[in-house]
Formats: sequence, C-alpha cells, structure tokens
Amino acid sequence: MAKKKIIGLFPELLGIGGVQEAGRLTAAALDEIARSRGWTTEFVALNDPFGPHSLGVAGRAISFRGFGRMKVRFTLSGINRAFGLPGGVVLAGHPNLAPPASWMRRTNSGLKTIVMSHGIDVWQPLPGGRRRALAGADLVLGPSNDTTRKLVDVQHVAQEKVRKLAWPLNPAFLRMAEAPERLPLPAGFPQGRVILTVGRWAAAERYKGADELIRAMSQLRAEAPGVHLVAVGGGDDLPRLRKLVTDLGMTGSIHFFENLQREEIGACYSRAEIFALPSTGEGFGLVFLEAMAFSKPVLGVCCGGATDVIEDDVNGLMTAPGNSEELAQGLRRLLSDVPLRERLGQRGAQIVRQKYAFDVFRGELESVLGD
Repeated sequence: MAKKKIIGLFPELLGIGGVQEAGRLTAAALDEIARSRGWTTEFVALNDPFGPHSLGVAGRAISFRGFGRMKVRFTLSGINRAFGLPGGVVLAGHPNLAPPASWMRRTNSGLKTIVMSHGIDVWQPLPGGRRRALAGADLVLGPSNDTTRKLVDVQHVAQEKVRKLAWPLNPAFLRMAEAPERLPLPAGFPQGRVILTVGRWAAAERYKGADELIRAMSQLRAEAPGVHLVAVGGGDDLPRLRKLVTDLGMTGSIHFFENLQREEIGACYSRAEIFALPSTGEGFGLVFLEAMAFSKPVLGVCCGGATDVIEDDVNGLMTAPGNSEELAQGLRRLLSDVPLRERLGQRGAQIVRQKYAFDVFRGELESVLGD
C-alpha cells in the first residue's frame, strides 16, 4: 500500500534571499516530519534550473527537482504527483503557488493544502484567481503578526484558516556564532568600528532603507569619524547607492561587499558592533535573527514583521520609518553606550535560541500539519 506523502512546492531553493532560506528550512523540517511519521516527501522548485538537485540544510540532505521557470510543466508535474495518493499534505511555499496546490487538491480531495506567505507578497491584493486559490487553501501561514493581519484584511482569507509560523534561524549560524574566531573576514573589510547591514540591494526593493542608512551615516561623520558602514549583498541598485555615497563624500566610511560565502557573512556579523536594517517592507527579517545569534544589538523601524522580532530596548532599538535623523540618533545612542549594546546583544542571543531555533520551528510546523 502506498504511503502518505508531503509534497512541497517552492518558488526557488538554490537562490539567495529570505524567501529562499525560509523555503530551504521548511523543506528540511518537512523531511524530518515525514520520516518520523513513516511518510515520504517530494519537493519541486519552479525557478531553479531544470532537473534534479540536492542541498544540505539543517543537517539533512534535501533532494528536489527544478523546473526552469516552466509554469505549465511545473503545475502538471504537481497534479501527477497528487494522483492516486492515499493522503498527505501539499505545502506551497509562496502565495503565487497557491493555484497549483489548488489543482492538486482537485485531483485528490484527500490532500490537505497549506500555503506559506512571507510578507510584502500579500500586502497588496493578489490577482483574482490567485487570491481565490489562496483563500481556498485549508491553512495559510504568515511569519509575523503583521503578515497574518494582511492575509485577513487584504487577501480576505478567513481568520480561522490563518496561522502564524515564525521562520527559524539556520542552525549553521548558531554553530558559527559559537566559534567566531574561525570565520574568515572578506578582503578589504575596514579597520575600526563597524555598523553592519545585510540585504538585497535591488531597485525593486528600495524599501530596505539603504538610502536612509547612508544618509544617517553622513550625519554621524563629524562626531564618529572612525565608524564604518558595511553593506553586504548584491543587486541592481548598487551603482545608484555607490553614487549616493560618493555625492555625500562618504567613500572612505561606507563599504559594499558582494558575493560573500556564508562563513564570510558570519565573520561580518561577528566583527560588527551594531546591525541595522531600516526596512519598511520586511515580512519577518531573518537577518535580524542572524545578527542576534552573534549577540549584536539590532536596529530597525516600526513597520512590518520587524516589530515581531525586535523588542525596543530589549534586544534592539526601533525608530520611525523613513526618518534618517531618528535613525542617526538611534545609531548614536548605541555607539556611545557600551553597556546598552552588551545588554541588548545578550538578550537577543537568548531570544533567538529560545524562540527561533530550528527544532522549535519543526515542532510548530508539525502541529500545523496535523495528523
């Protein structure tokens, strides 16, 4: 007799970004859950190169098949996988994949459908068919209180179908944080005091707030001449950001690093005094967890999912969105107060290990899946 199965539909598992990282960790958790139940798994990714792939996540080897952006083939593959199964779960790792999950349940009514959302992907009304498929799922997950509210208020998903499921921190970051002296700093990393920010610097994602952070640094240069801003990440908006740095006369104090390995990024967290990301579009903010793992105080803005992760004056500071002066004031306060930085950083390290560990996420996800 065929076993029940968990089928995971993901937009991309090999790429860089919060959605991709959340997908990888979800796949690893689903694999553990399936094995504990004696079920099987199949994972597919729409946008990864066509063919079979494997990656290591949270101590597990995860196999999946990419579909090279071929939407019709991806959907038909899902329908074929659903046909004839005795039961199980279809988890769509993005609202855009709710329609294929819906078609799979039409093929097999014994399947439970769950859709994950991430944040800005549900802040505006989805196209009609996609929104209906999302609302028709058995459960819809959001990583933060803000995102779950948007699912109800903007996408009109029934309140009883919505669950909050915070993303976990990749266990690899916790291991790196336990032995930071082994991590290699990237070539050219500045000497002196460092404020770190990590993100994807794309024109479509200017809500990350790199402009505000650069302008805040220009306000600090007279009183903190030895402080540097390190911005880790790539994107098509980098030329504009570099020009802004040049126009403000900050080329010696602001540094951009692209294409870093995970261990090099860990070294950047370890070496920095403060982590700041004044983003107004975060559905959650995995980079805040990464900084907290390294006992760094975090600075964000009172907007979106960051309000779940950052507790003002507990593990970080919160400022008003789009206000470079208030942002500079928050940075100034952290730079000038060593006991404050240590207190916030130590509490953040405790919170990330207690609330956002992979095992906690796995247990909560299993509860969501049900029997």
